[in-house]
Formats: sequence, C-alpha cells, structure tokens
Amino acid sequence: MKPPSVDRRLFPSDERVRELAAELHAEVADAPIISPHGHVDPRLLAEDIPFSDPADLFLTRDHYVTRLLHASGVPLGDLGLDCDRAVDPREAWRILAANWHRFAGTASGYWLTGELATLFGVHDELSAETSDRIYDRVAAALAEPGFRPRALFDRFRIDVLATTDDPLDDLAPHTRLAADPAVRGRVLPTFRPDAYLDPEAPGFVDRVGRLLAATGRRATFAGYLEALQARRDYFIDHGAVSADHGVVEPFTTDLDPGTAEELFRTALAGTADSAAARVFRGHMLFQMARMSVSDGLVMTVHPGVHRNHHRPTFERFGPDTGHDIPVRTEYTRNLRPLLNAFGTAAGFHLVLFAVDETVYSREVAPLAGFYPSVFIGAPWWFLDAPDAIQRWRSAVTETAGFYRSSGFIDDTRAFLSIPARHDTARRSDAAFLARLVVEGRVSLPTARRIVRDLVDAIPREVFKL
Repeated sequence: MKPPSVDRRLFPSDERVRELAAELHAEVADAPIISPHGHVDPRLLAEDIPFSDPADLFLTRDHYVTRLLHASGVPLGDLGLDCDRAVDPREAWRILAANWHRFAGTASGYWLTGELATLFGVHDELSAETSDRIYDRVAAALAEPGFRPRALFDRFRIDVLATTDDPLDDLAPHTRLAADPAVRGRVLPTFRPDAYLDPEAPGFVDRVGRLLAATGRRATFAGYLEALQARRDYFIDHGAVSADHGVVEPFTTDLDPGTAEELFRTALAGTADSAAARVFRGHMLFQMARMSVSDGLVMTVHPGVHRNHHRPTFERFGPDTGHDIPVRTEYTRNLRPLLNAFGTAAGFHLVLFAVDETVYSREVAPLAGFYPSVFIGAPWWFLDAPDAIQRWRSAVTETAGFYRSSGFIDDTRAFLSIPARHDTARRSDAAFLARLVVEGRVSLPTARRIVRDLVDAIPREVFKL
C-alpha cells in the first residue's frame, strides 16, 4: 500500500480536512486488527487449508458479490453455488469480470479492488479483457506458502478473531489453535444459539433433544435452561467472550415459571402457533440476558433481517446465498423488560446492531446514552459501506459520543476482506474526526486519542478482551 500521506482513498475532498484525515489515519493504519464478531470457519486456520482458486476466494463464498450478479440476471448455479453441479472456476471468474462495472460505487467493489491491489499487486481493472490475466496472477499467488491462511493471519496483524459457532460444536479447531504456539493471535468461539431458542426454526425439536442428551438434562424448561448454561460454560472454557443472537425482532418478555414450562412443552410437541413461538423467543432472549449477567458473556443482538426471503433459492442453494432482506426494527419497547431487569447490572454488556438506519439515532444511541450496559454496534451488513459508516457516525455521536460504540465489526466470511473492511472503517473514522477538528468541535490531541481507541481500547473494553 502507498503511505497514508499519499493514499487518500475515502478522505474528504476539502484539502485541509483531507490532509488531517490522512494524518489521523496514519496513527492506526498498521494497528493490529481486533475482530470480535465474524463468520470465518475456524477450520480454515486450524488446518491451514489452502485457498483453492480465485473464484472460490473472491466470488462463490461472498454473498455480497453473488447477490448483485444474480440481480443482474446471472444464475447462482453458474457461480458455483450448486453442490450438484461442477462449475469451472475460471468461467465463474469471467462472469464476475464481465459484470465488474455493475459493482462501481458498492462496498464489495471497493473491498475487492483493494484486496486485488494490496495483496496481489493487481492494479488493472477487472474486465472481460483482463479476466484471464488477473485470474492467472491470483491463482499463482495462492499456490505460494505466503498465501496460506495462517501466513495471511500473521500478515494481516490479526490480534483477535472471533468465529460464530453452534452450541453443540465440540470446538476442536479452537482447541487446536489455542494449543499451537505458532498462532500468534487469538481465535475465539462465539455462542450462537438462535436455532435452539426458536420453535419456528427448522429442526428445533431435534436440536433441543440433542442439546438435552448431550448435557444429560431432563426435558423440562428448567433442564433446558441448565443445558444451555452448560454449553455456555463449555464455550467460556474454550475462550468465548460473547454470545450472538440473530433475531427478526428484539422482543423480550419475562414469564413466570409455570407459563414458561407450558410453552416449552408446547414447543417440544411441535404445536406452538406463531403467537406462542414469539412469546417463547422473547422469553428466551430475556433468559440469555440473565445468563450473560451471571456468566459474563457479552450479549450481541443482530435483528431486523428477513432471512432466506426467496424460498426457491433457499431450497436449492441453502442459507447465506444473498437473499436476506432488511426489515424495520424497534428496540425501545421491545427491550424494556430486559433493560428494566438487567440494564444497570454490573458487568453486563449488551451490543445492539441494526440494519434499519433510522433506529440508530432514534433508539440505539439514546439507549446507550443512559444504560451503562448498552453499546452501539458498528454499521452492519447493508450499512458497512463508506457512506453508510459516515451517516452512522453522524447519527450516534452527538447523542452518545464515541466511547459508547463497539469499535468496528467486520461480520465477514470472506477472510481476505478483513483488512480491507477494517481499513475502510479506519479511514472513515479518520475523515469524520478530521472534520470535527477543522470545525473546532474536537481538539486535535483528543482526535488522536479517539482514532487510536476506536481500533483498540474500545473493542477491548466492550468485548472484555
């Protein structure tokens, strides 16, 4: 990469602010990466699995990319998403190259351009004419030892990388990584119990049965809670610092034991209607907060997404294939039972994310500006683009400041995009702070401290690192 004083990507056009943004970015350009929430498969690092080809690396596994190609008329099967149909990765890459102009102005286009340039020395723009040449260059690099996952983990200066894991996972890759002295950074599991808390989730009854059997608990609501706590304890013993909850709505409610037991039995019988399932989910989100108060796991909530919106695509290609669509989110009323019970509990950390931009200034920032437990989650998913990050900072800072936010969260499965995404956030924050300094709203020494804290002290505090 060019030195920060020369590389002005994402900095404001005003020359004075631009120079100051570059100066602030230089403070953190090479700082280690803390990634406390993401979806990289830990086996990638535990087994140091080589990346197979450029299409698998940049295209097939990245739903940011596949969704836009699909919207442009490209069948997902032509991109390698169909397990029953082999696709030549070079042909899939050619499709991406021929449609590259469609990614202009998108976050994924910016990230991929940065990855190709900084990691592979590719400065030519992707096109039908350059497709094969760039493919060959990337493929040749992937065959080198320096492009194995562990080598890149070190090259990216990753200090902490959290994965997302099923409650019944044995966490063997994490055990292997923690015991390996050659792994310099920490790779931490994250407890993700959604499919075990929602009676309407596919396979709920079977999952709960396996959970109870694995922990030796009885099929009662009390036994169910004990089983979940036992698995949380197992994750904590293996280094976990947080539990993640992906819900459609962050509805919470506190039920008396008798009502909870009755609902649990109805859910296990598979006879819970939608209203009962909603109440059960709300009570379980409440119970997860209660457990976090007790065991110290940071509670993160990612609501507001209608997952697998297009049923035919889900049935053929499975989840996480680009058709998860945002819906409106409401926090203030939904979280009131939880926050009345635990909002001021010592040591409780609750990080609230949103895909609905309006909720950040209207609800999340005001909640974080009062409750010591509440932190503002970073721009997530559809909001993790440069302009959206700027809007988010403007929406939350005047109400809650910088130190009630979580630090940047990359939330990615695409391992090679991690440094590009974190650098995007660092540049955006440097630009935002530079403007405040020039406008006389923040002093330069304070801005220097904040830009450093945003990538280190703040995520360490929020995620108890």
